[in-house]
Amino acid sequence: MGRLFGTDGVRGIANIELTCELAMQIGRATAMVLTADKSRPKVLIGTDTRISSGMLESSIAAGLCSVGVDVLLLGVVPTPAVAFLVKEYNYDAGIMISASHNPCEYNGIKIFSSDGYKLPDRVEEKIESIILDDIAVIPEASGEYVGRITYNISAIYDYISHLEKTVEDCDFRGMCIAVDCANGSSSATAEKLFKNVDVDCHIIASDPDGININRDCGSTHIENISRYVKSHPECQLGFSFDGDADRLICVDENGNCVDGDKIIAICAKKLKSEGKLKNNTAVATVMSNMGLFKFCDINGISCVKTKVGDRYVLENMLENGYNLGGEQSGHIIFLDYASTGDGQLTALQLLRVVKKSGKKLSELVSEIKVYPQVIKNVKVSQMGKIRFVSDESIKIAIKEAEKELGNKGRVLVRVSGTEPLVRVMLEGEDEKLIEHLASEIAQVVEERLM
Repeated sequence: MGRLFGTDGVRGIANIELTCELAMQIGRATAMVLTADKSRPKVLIGTDTRISSGMLESSIAAGLCSVGVDVLLLGVVPTPAVAFLVKEYNYDAGIMISASHNPCEYNGIKIFSSDGYKLPDRVEEKIESIILDDIAVIPEASGEYVGRITYNISAIYDYISHLEKTVEDCDFRGMCIAVDCANGSSSATAEKLFKNVDVDCHIIASDPDGININRDCGSTHIENISRYVKSHPECQLGFSFDGDADRLICVDENGNCVDGDKIIAICAKKLKSEGKLKNNTAVATVMSNMGLFKFCDINGISCVKTKVGDRYVLENMLENGYNLGGEQSGHIIFLDYASTGDGQLTALQLLRVVKKSGKKLSELVSEIKVYPQVIKNVKVSQMGKIRFVSDESIKIAIKEAEKELGNKGRVLVRVSGTEPLVRVMLEGEDEKLIEHLASEIAQVVEERLM
């Protein structure tokens, strides 16, 4: 992680940590790094529904215009729409204002290059250095060279049309689903999308008011869509997006959770059967359940592990020519259609598998044996996140747990790239044992890093 950028952009409490001044600086520095060779650069900006998004949008736009960049405002759109449209509209960079699954007091800034990909570490570090170290003087525009701000009202329709084209070979008539929009970005797109492909959909948590984004709904509160599907037997499955709709968690017809690992497994098997899984390989992260790896082995699919973060999954996919990868948290990348994780694209692809299989989602999931996994999120201080890597007491606690588990499980303890947390994950055959060991490690982390 960098000094400003985490694993998914710049993030913090809006107007306290992520201030208007910082947002303006990020806009100016981004323009300098990504559009230096352009005579009249163009950058587009999208937002989610949280109350601070308009404030930060104005600040970033002002920063961009002050250095001679023309700005196109898309309004409320999913993050993957920005990634798609920056390339579709031939813009020099795209910026999404969102804190994803975080509560409304947080916000964030995600930056995409002209090809729709998130920035590599070296580019983020250059932007950081301009802001924090004053390594370069940012030029100021004046007169006719000041940037203009314009608005686009067709962005969501262009994005939806793109998604529809990815499932043109499937007739969804007769399918009924429930969709939780997290009171976020998919509130602007989900109902239109699923109706356009002839899916009967029940939409919930789609009334954003600026402060209810992710509140007791969305992919981090899967119980919301689960309750709905259980009480509406006509629904064959349920989709739950996060605040900016770049991730998806599902429930089957019984309301049981279907996470990113299971979605990858189901889609990888289908793509392989159609000869569309490039290099017979899916990409996951070290947080993925052992059940995914064993499922892939059984079905003749290679499964590569990366560091946590969809950016690292994507980097591996690009380097090695793979077209499917993702995270347990629901960031799934279908590289044939998108340059980043896309919750609604993933929903369509999974729906296609279910429809073409003629099976219920629960039947497809039953082929995957999931090993018990315990995750404890321990709140720590900012200095605690820095001290984590060198704390001997934590290292000892981890080694003792690994010794007790032996070859019947694994331990993964890491700092969150987006929140002030240390995540303690244990996986193994004995659920009671891993719960006990996870609690012991979490206690040590809390004592040492608060």
